[in-house]
Amino acid sequence: MHAVSYTPKIPKKPYPVLIIGTGGIVKDAHLPAYRMAGIPVWGLYNRTREKADALAAEYAIDSVFEDLEAAIAAAPAATIFDLALPASLFADALRKLPEGAHVLIQKPMGEDIGQAREILSVCRERGLKAAINCQLRYAPFVVAARRLIADGVIGELLDMEMRLNVYTPWHLFPFLEGIPRVEMLYHSVHYVDLIRSFLGEPRSVMARTVGHPDMPKLASVRSSLILDYADPVRATITTNHSHNFGFKHQESYLKWEGTRGAIQARIGLLMDYPKGVGDVFEYCEGTGEDAEWKAMEIEGSWFPEAFIGTMGEVQRHKAELEAGRDPAPMPCDVEDVIRSMACLEAAYESDRIGGVQPGAFL
Repeated sequence: MHAVSYTPKIPKKPYPVLIIGTGGIVKDAHLPAYRMAGIPVWGLYNRTREKADALAAEYAIDSVFEDLEAAIAAAPAATIFDLALPASLFADALRKLPEGAHVLIQKPMGEDIGQAREILSVCRERGLKAAINCQLRYAPFVVAARRLIADGVIGELLDMEMRLNVYTPWHLFPFLEGIPRVEMLYHSVHYVDLIRSFLGEPRSVMARTVGHPDMPKLASVRSSLILDYADPVRATITTNHSHNFGFKHQESYLKWEGTRGAIQARIGLLMDYPKGVGDVFEYCEGTGEDAEWKAMEIEGSWFPEAFIGTMGEVQRHKAELEAGRDPAPMPCDVEDVIRSMACLEAAYESDRIGGVQPGAFL
């Protein structure tokens, strides 16, 4: 496990934020999280003003723009920029930001590895201090699991598994219709990135991602991934967003297994999304007949609390830099998350070329 703290220290006087794009994720997570943490939102930009105006009224935000250049020009000098646009628009928006600015970019880091490389190149050329909003790393149940593992409660980490078997209301995300990459790029990327944060870089990636006849406008809604690490470590991701058979057998959990114990966290948000059914966090000390599972109360959840973490890290980094200190890197810095995008590209390449054909051995 990486020696990284996922409990950012937000400055006593947080910097103002300009949110660029006001889609559902901003309404459901960014704005509630920032209000909860006392992070001031100075302004909102959206190409069409209706959504932005409604959110501005709800959150008492004075500045609303439908012209991006005008919004950037009017923003206070200390502004942190929060990009929540479609991934294909990130690079062009980043080129318009002031050189050296701090920016949080919504995941994924582009729609393919080519766009990810372009985003990284623009950030380097303009000296942008940029992080990707891989907020699952900061979900309270993930932070709790990380602490238990760091304390040696489950011994050496040997196995990570994400299993999702739910019915996702894809109509809430119309921008995904008709694009060539959906499930792994816009959803399973969270788990790929999370596994990397615990286990480091995989040796290889194997994957298959498919659509569903009831969802013809979506390229894929079900995926299976294996992140390959040296024996005895195993890491798997299995997602099915088309389980339209009631709640009885729906599942949504992350599991960590070690040499002396295990942790399992139900991600209730993804069941009956976006309302959710509540999280459950349990851990086990001991093995065999000595195994004892215990429940732990965890305050907060993925939405909106985890979004405090990613923005908090950008806030912390800017404050330390302006105080003349050499800040620790942001865990979700573009220089790190490009590696998650490389894993994702490997997954799509694995899906394209397929597996080994059994007929070759007959």
